[in-house]
Amino acid sequence: MNVRRRLIPAALASALGLGALTACSSDSAASGNTDKFDVVASFYPMAFLAEQIGGDHANVTSLTEPGQEPHDLEISTQQRAQLEEADAALYLKGLQPAVDEAVGQTGIKTKIDAATLTHLEDHGTGGHTHEGEEGHAEEEGHAEEEEHARDPHVWLDPVKYAEIAQGVGKAFEKADPDHAADYKKNTEALVKKLNGLNGDFENGLKNTKTKVFFTNHAAFGYLAERYGLTQEAISGIDPESEPSGARVRELQQEAKADGVTTVFYETLVSDKTAKTLARDANLKTDVLDPLEGITDKSRGDDYFQVMESNLKALQTALGAK
Repeated sequence: MNVRRRLIPAALASALGLGALTACSSDSAASGNTDKFDVVASFYPMAFLAEQIGGDHANVTSLTEPGQEPHDLEISTQQRAQLEEADAALYLKGLQPAVDEAVGQTGIKTKIDAATLTHLEDHGTGGHTHEGEEGHAEEEGHAEEEEHARDPHVWLDPVKYAEIAQGVGKAFEKADPDHAADYKKNTEALVKKLNGLNGDFENGLKNTKTKVFFTNHAAFGYLAERYGLTQEAISGIDPESEPSGARVRELQQEAKADGVTTVFYETLVSDKTAKTLARDANLKTDVLDPLEGITDKSRGDDYFQVMESNLKALQTALGAK
C-alpha cells in the first residue's frame, strides 16, 4: 500500500509561528533584567520550546551557540551571570554536565529540568534490542558505561517532546502568572503541531523494506522505538566516542543481513567514521540531523522543517512504499 507523506510546508510552519528563534540571543545584555520573562535555555531544542511557548512575553537566550556541539559546552563566567539574572532556566539534565552544574549552583528561582517532564530510557547503542545486539557495549569500558546511561535525546520523539512542552508551559504559567493564558494557548498550539508531526512519521514509516538504520551516534533511540525501527550506532550516546574494530566489522555484516542501504551522519560532528564505514561496506551516506543546533548546513530553519527532512531521509534509506 502506498503511503503519502503529509508534510507541513515551510510557509505554513511560518504562518503558524513555528519559525526560527527570532528572539533568541547570545548577547548577555539581552539575557536578563528586561521587561519580559527572561529565560536561559541550555541548547536549541530547549530554546525552541521556550520561544514557541513564551511567544511575545519571553526573552530567550541559548547557552549553546549555533554550530556548537552541545555535549562539549563549557559555561563561561558571562554565561553564569546570564543565569543569575534570568527569571527561569530550561535545560535537559544529563546532556550537558557543565549546564547541570551551573544551574545547580545558581540562585535562579525557576529551574525547569526537561528530563523530569517525560520518561527517559536506557537505549545503549540502539533503538531496539534484537538478536546479536546484546554485548555491543561490553567491548570497551567507555561503551559499557554508556549502555547503562539514560538516553537524553527525547526531543527527537515528537510525542515525548510534546510531553515536555506541556510541562514547560505549566512551569511558565506558574512563574509568570500575568501571562498564563497566553502560555497555555501557545503550548496547546505547539502540542497540536507536534501531534501532526507524529502522524507524519507514523504514516511515512509504516511500510518500509527494512527497519534498520545506521547512525553516527546513538541519538535516535526514542525515534526508532516510537516508529518500530532499529537504530544501530557506530558510536554510543557520546558522538565523540570511537567505535572498536569489532563493532565496525559487526555493522558491515549486519548491513548485508538486514538490507541496510545508508549510513547517516550529522552536521555538528565529523562524518569521517560514517563515510569510512559506508565506503568499506559499499553503502550510501546521508544526513540524519539530531537537531542539537541549527546552522546554515541544516536542512531547514527550525525544528519542524529539519524533522520533516529527517523523515524524507529515513523514507529513502528504508525504502518506504
